[in-house]
Amino acid sequence: MTLLIFLRRKLSLTGTKLGCAEGGCGACTVMVSRFNPHHNQIIHHAVNACLAPLCSLHHCAVTTVEGIGSVASKLHPVQERIAKAHGSQCGFCTPGIVMSMYALLRNSPQPSMQDMEEAFQGNLCRCTGYRPILEGYKTFAKEGGCCRSRRKGNGCCLTSAHEEEHVTSTHSGQQLFDPSEFMPLDPTQEIIFPPELISLGKQPPRSLRFIGERVLWIQPSSLNELLELKAVYPAAKLVVGNTEVGIEMKFKNLLYPVILAPAYIQELSSIQYTENGIEFGASVTLTMLGKKLHEEVNKLPNYRTEVFQAILEQLRWFAGQQIRNVAAIGGNIMTASPISDLNPVFMAAGCKLTLTSKEGKRALQMDDKFFSGYRKTALKPEEILLSIEIPYTKKGQYFSAFKQSTRKEDDIATITCGMNVVFQQGSNIVKDIKLSYGGIAPTTVLATATSFFELMEDACSSLAEEMTLSPSAPGGMVTYRRTLAISLFFKFYLTVQHKLHLSVEDVKPNYASAIELFHVDSPTSVQLYQAVPPGQSTDDMVGRPIMHLSALKQATGEAVYCDDIPQYENGLYLALVTSTKAHAYIKSIETDDAMAVPGVVTFVSAKDLPGSNKTGPAVCDETVFADNKVTCVGHIVGAIVADTQAHAQTAAKAVKISYEEIQPVIITIQDAITNQSFYQPVRTIEKGDLAKGFHESDNILEGEIHIGGQDHFYLETNCTLAVPQGEDGEMELFVSTQSASKTQALVAKALGVPASHIVCRVKRMGGGFGGKESRSTILSTVVAVAAHKVKRPVRCMLDRDEDMLVSGGRHPFFGRYKVGFKKNGKVMALDVTYYSNVGNSMDLSLSIMERALFHMDNCYNIPHIRGTGYMCKTNLPSNTAFRGFGGPQGMMVSESWISDVALCCGVPAEQVREINLYKQGEYTPFNQCLDQFTIDRCWKECVNISDFHQRKARVEQHRWTKRGLSIVPTKFGISFTAIFLNQAGALVHLYTDGSVLLTHGGTEMGQGLHTKMIQVASKTLGIPTSKIHISETSTNTVPNTSPTAASASSDLNGMAVYNACQTLLQRLDPYKARNPKGSWEDWVKAAYFDRVNLSANGFYRTPDLGYDFETNSGHPFNYFSYGVAVSEVEIDCLTGSHKNLHTSIVMDVGKSLNPALDIGQVEGAFMQGVGLFTLEELRYSPQGYLYTRGPGMYKIPAFGDIPTELKVSLLRDAPNEKAIFSSKAVGEPPLFLAASVFYAIKDAITAARAESGLSGPFRLDSPATPERIRNACEDKFTKLCPPPEPGTYTPWDVRV
Repeated sequence: MTLLIFLRRKLSLTGTKLGCAEGGCGACTVMVSRFNPHHNQIIHHAVNACLAPLCSLHHCAVTTVEGIGSVASKLHPVQERIAKAHGSQCGFCTPGIVMSMYALLRNSPQPSMQDMEEAFQGNLCRCTGYRPILEGYKTFAKEGGCCRSRRKGNGCCLTSAHEEEHVTSTHSGQQLFDPSEFMPLDPTQEIIFPPELISLGKQPPRSLRFIGERVLWIQPSSLNELLELKAVYPAAKLVVGNTEVGIEMKFKNLLYPVILAPAYIQELSSIQYTENGIEFGASVTLTMLGKKLHEEVNKLPNYRTEVFQAILEQLRWFAGQQIRNVAAIGGNIMTASPISDLNPVFMAAGCKLTLTSKEGKRALQMDDKFFSGYRKTALKPEEILLSIEIPYTKKGQYFSAFKQSTRKEDDIATITCGMNVVFQQGSNIVKDIKLSYGGIAPTTVLATATSFFELMEDACSSLAEEMTLSPSAPGGMVTYRRTLAISLFFKFYLTVQHKLHLSVEDVKPNYASAIELFHVDSPTSVQLYQAVPPGQSTDDMVGRPIMHLSALKQATGEAVYCDDIPQYENGLYLALVTSTKAHAYIKSIETDDAMAVPGVVTFVSAKDLPGSNKTGPAVCDETVFADNKVTCVGHIVGAIVADTQAHAQTAAKAVKISYEEIQPVIITIQDAITNQSFYQPVRTIEKGDLAKGFHESDNILEGEIHIGGQDHFYLETNCTLAVPQGEDGEMELFVSTQSASKTQALVAKALGVPASHIVCRVKRMGGGFGGKESRSTILSTVVAVAAHKVKRPVRCMLDRDEDMLVSGGRHPFFGRYKVGFKKNGKVMALDVTYYSNVGNSMDLSLSIMERALFHMDNCYNIPHIRGTGYMCKTNLPSNTAFRGFGGPQGMMVSESWISDVALCCGVPAEQVREINLYKQGEYTPFNQCLDQFTIDRCWKECVNISDFHQRKARVEQHRWTKRGLSIVPTKFGISFTAIFLNQAGALVHLYTDGSVLLTHGGTEMGQGLHTKMIQVASKTLGIPTSKIHISETSTNTVPNTSPTAASASSDLNGMAVYNACQTLLQRLDPYKARNPKGSWEDWVKAAYFDRVNLSANGFYRTPDLGYDFETNSGHPFNYFSYGVAVSEVEIDCLTGSHKNLHTSIVMDVGKSLNPALDIGQVEGAFMQGVGLFTLEELRYSPQGYLYTRGPGMYKIPAFGDIPTELKVSLLRDAPNEKAIFSSKAVGEPPLFLAASVFYAIKDAITAARAESGLSGPFRLDSPATPERIRNACEDKFTKLCPPPEPGTYTPWDVRV
């Protein structure tokens, strides 16, 4: 049992959250404190509770988020600051981030910004974009609450005259929060370590045994006992941090019946200095290793510590802090991972390993014979690794280590290497060289054939021949990995040459940037918004940056999410049984083994449905359970119901399904095009005369771009609790969903009861982003059917890997275009075709394709245009709504042809964009007039605040690092394209004490909708927000609600709330007139005693909407949101890594209801877009199996990915008469502005290609991962590694 399960299920401490169960997201972070008798000190560490075995915590104190403060008693400053700095949106990641910061402060009450950034490497947030979290916690740093890093000296970042000009004269630059209100941190007031644990810690260690259902856990008290046990149980695993074995047991279904825990054995934890280096016991943690090596590097001369410095460089990017705190050096070596970060360093350094067994000790050099095969070492079964000696370096010896991964922080390596060269004394003649690589073979390897050739080119050619990879090699990216092996060697060559101070002829000064270690400055930011007018009532909160109303509860762990609801006494748990084939008939389902697992109650499948098996959000083309046939890997076939989650999951894995496979298996868009596998209808929008447009053009070009999909990665996975009510088929559902009414309707259909018998309740979600708009129902219906069958409450919260497998994501798109344009870049004609990978059911894909077509012009006026959209029917889990809903894909293709036109004309891209921009009063391809058009204002302000022209002039180009700059606009239509959804209801109750209960049709997923609705009600009723409460969203208070989606929820529900409040005000008017000096409470009481109805429902429907594809007429949108972003990046041409240096965003949000929430939405959407366009890649096998099923392989942006300099400005004086209090929608529109980062990368690649004599348009698909960037920067190294011929091999993964 893990610590997390113990906390949540046994102690009911639900503040600590489950986000991934693999130590990759940090939502489960707690602080573990233990007394170290050898050093006589108490050690505090942040750890992942999801991996920490309960057995390993003997004599430890555990502090959870509930233990440091609460809203009810007293907040801790760590909790207060993240909430008041607007650093908590959905709040699901907040307790983990709070505990990472708390553990840091316990060890260092005045940390540096670097300490803070390191502490957060193991924490992810999907909502905020990270900036407000760092901003709030910067106030703890010894550098103070101001960034200070942008100017030289100690001046504030806002004091230069240039900044002043924007911040004070043009904009109100006031802060979104006031740091002077924060409670001071008093380290003397922290919880003390229990004294009894100190006295217990001083006693001699005793051996412990824990006997579980399937595992025996033994913690020996001495080395001798450990060796005796290893002789008895040679197959036993030694576990210190459980960071590898825990994952193998959970995700690879491996079982280790005996586990030995040697963490407390003195000999394995000791650190000794020897003549040749430092000897570290195998149980020493990576944190301790880093600390010790730092001390040595600071003490010893540089030439002695080359290996130490290389290890420290690898440790900088090794997992997250929580993993480093518990993972042991020995575990890292013995896991024998082919992509280990440290093993290549140890091998290249020739580290000495000491092995021991009952028979005695032996020493081994870590060389190319140590790893005997995939995940195998030269140790005998009864032997253990006792220690590793890391050597000092000598004069004339140079050592470097490199790691390349998709994301810099907390990511597994693509390629990792250690490189060691020794020169003959006093010369530049090579005596010995060792190049060790991970990621090139099934083991860590030495490049034995390559030594320093006379010529660099010969050495590279030799490496290219030696470091070959099969085109079908696991992990894919074969060409990139081979190129990297050579590129990193070249970096080493330049580094050594620099250290030798040699001036070899072909090395130019502009090569120097290639040897700099990856470094990002601490981020700085500016937020600009319009202050409320002087004289606005202090009770009127509209337009003020007030905190998210749940933020404090979220920061203390008191906010209740679906799986936090206390366990019912007779409650059960459900685990899904899903298909392992993409397209097959089900021949049989064997459940005998599953039913034999302890605690199993039943197996549920299609035959248990009391109602209809047909389901689906728009078209009923899906089934609740697969019946006879599966159409994707992850298709739900059945479910196991048991007394605990562990039993249910064990039994689900024991269900055996036999299949008869069906051909064809269609996985990719190209497969669908080849097989003509499309859903109907095919949509087209056309305006103007294409033939005429192309005839008038000076040039015509054709191009293609593929835009990859994206997983929602909400921190809270899909969760449902179904409680049968015992009569009339009634059932109450607690669901994490954006669409309560759709859940109600589909559950009622599956159970065969009227919708009125089903109540669906939503308190809050830990993120949604569209992923819980329709796909949450695939779980809710299954759980409801199971609860109906067993007549007991049933709950299921999916594990991250299950959620990513079954729930679908953003549609991958493929765009083909033909564009005609004048010599100056003015576009005359465009013919564009979109293909989306829909998956095995329609879901909402038609509306998504329609929105892509509505946005095919982005902000550009094209006289002659045609867009066609095909929906590809494939054997993948159905793709679905995701923030932007097809809009970003539509606009991405338009920016691709703009970029091609600019490269073709040799004109700057910003010039081509500007001359093609719409103007006020012009018409879109779907014939809607652009009134209240503000893109020109956004453009000018963005150019201004970003110093665009000065930046462009300043760009320095080195040979191997290039900078790129881009400016990108966006126009996003606001309304559901399905007209009937543009309606909302609200219900407002006034109670006789003057308090107000407000319910509306929208759900809260972190976007602050409830906060905004309370602001609207407060302004309308003229009372303070403290008098108004929203409890939840439920189908028995406001019926027939639309999903909380399309960015329209504040518009729709805001107007419904306003309507209900106006009704109540009219009813109170006579009592106000009679008693004008009375209080709100007086008027409400008077009305009550006069028997006036103090409850009102409100309703709103968006007027004048309706569009017809046949005639291309009508208004699909109520209005448009506009924005512009400028981004600057720097790419490393040798590795493909990039840094986001600067982003400025100007967003038109009308008259903001709440600038803090709106800026939070802009930044959060932007960072999600950065993920979409530069990082996040879903990787499927050719058989349709998803490899990227958790944070280990699927990388969303982390703290280190935010732009070093970020400015966000909300456009002033741009009221929008078409929405509540002149505001505008803000959830989805800013996401596409992250394309400015993608096109800045493309600009930098263009400069790199120019070095190799390449010019003109080139294809760069999204996301712009390091692999794509490196492969596009063609040079002499890429020529040595040509890609394999397509069709001659079966790739490991395919692009869907």
